[in-house]
Amino acid sequence: MSLTVRTAGAVPTALAALLALTGCGGEGDGGGTAVVAPTPDAAAARVCDAVAAALPERVEDQSRTDDGALAHVAVWGDPGIVLRCGVPLPLLLTPGEEGYDPLADAVDVNGVSWLLEDAPGGGKLFTTTHRTVFVEVTVPAAYAPEVNPLVDLAGAIAGNVPLDELYAEQPPGP
Repeated sequence: MSLTVRTAGAVPTALAALLALTGCGGEGDGGGTAVVAPTPDAAAARVCDAVAAALPERVEDQSRTDDGALAHVAVWGDPGIVLRCGVPLPLLLTPGEEGYDPLADAVDVNGVSWLLEDAPGGGKLFTTTHRTVFVEVTVPAAYAPEVNPLVDLAGAIAGNVPLDELYAEQPPGP
């Protein structure tokens, strides 16, 4: 496992408005957590379909608990570890947005770079960076250290979500 943590000070919780998790919900949805499916464009949806096909049945030794009814969403355990594929660029990484911080906290897990933020209600919110499609994973504090589930998810993401051309390896020159 490769794990690198880079910090640049306190991270604001600017993504709270984008986070689509609430404390209410029904049975069969990952421990009472209502989840809103992202709405990626067609190209991103194809990438997310490939990610979905490669996701493991278990994450952090937790079984998958969603019923597949929400496109581009997967949930493991109770409380739910929630993956949403095809989310927008986080505001924290969007130039011109309040709270923009290109040096925000990040972790690299097995070749996948993640923006690291505190999740509303506790736990951590991770969003992929350096990729053509953004994948978000919310990990409740019950699974501390919250970075561990990313080990189980790294292969599905690294193998199916292309690196942004800025970060893709360039072939050696002549």
